[in-house]
Amino acid sequence: MDGSMQFGVTLPQIKRSWQEARAVAEEIDRLGFHSAWVCDHVYGVPVPNLPIFEAWTELAAVAAITSRIELGTLVTPPFFRNPAILAKQVATLDHISGGRAIVGLGAGWFEPEFKGTGSAFPPLGERMKALEETAIILRRLFSEERVTFAGRHFSVSDAWSEPKPLRRTPILIGGAGEKVLLRIAAQHADIWNNLAVFQSQLGAKVDALRRRCDDVKRDIAEIRISQQCVVVIEEDETRARESLAKATKIYGGHMGGALEEHGIWGTPERVIDSIEKHRKLGCGLLVVEFFGRDTRVPARLFAERVLPAFAAA
Repeated sequence: MDGSMQFGVTLPQIKRSWQEARAVAEEIDRLGFHSAWVCDHVYGVPVPNLPIFEAWTELAAVAAITSRIELGTLVTPPFFRNPAILAKQVATLDHISGGRAIVGLGAGWFEPEFKGTGSAFPPLGERMKALEETAIILRRLFSEERVTFAGRHFSVSDAWSEPKPLRRTPILIGGAGEKVLLRIAAQHADIWNNLAVFQSQLGAKVDALRRRCDDVKRDIAEIRISQQCVVVIEEDETRARESLAKATKIYGGHMGGALEEHGIWGTPERVIDSIEKHRKLGCGLLVVEFFGRDTRVPARLFAERVLPAFAAA
């Protein structure tokens, strides 16, 4: 991977209208961010009855109204979709977008949405195996004429998948398990994403990924390190601390844990310093959830005052 610092932005998806999502997508495309991301849940989290857009459908719509940003999921679990059908969805998105699709994969964790929709939700070890099988099938369907694969959870038989994506579609694998998940990432990922809840442990997780890469004889430099995070940015310190308090309360332990100590918040200058700490740990991509009702407002401040600091990094 090159040494550039990339910045992705999560799109409105839960309890938001398509008009809101569209406005944010168009704005971050205009502002110069690298990518746009959605979560692949079919229930709102943490409350199942929260309205939420389906991930790949939303991305396809965003692809048609943007021209530059790459588009990905954080993350798609096994068992929602057969991998061969997922391959068709990804390739279709890639053609709509002109070669901007990223497929983000993870093991899945929110049991109610699996059970409620009749999707399999085996123990974590089996979900990890299914995750790896999904990555293998996708990569082969993206590159080979016909594919036969027989796994424990998924299989394809002399399968076609046309058209192919326009480029070698990057595979992101998200999660923090140091023995199994990071070994899968070391073998199959172009991008590894560290969950927001483990942001304070980024350095240790990168070291663990390096060990897994050594185990499989792969150079860790081939994998872009990504960090999911909340960003609270304001013009002055007083407003930044007020917004930080609100964000910590709203996000709780999932996204807001240790936000004040280890997260990215404050004035643009403080935000730059915090990002630089992440970059020095090996991070090459931040997947940002901006704090604010209209996330275009902090995105504009970030684009104006922060992005230029990393333009040549």
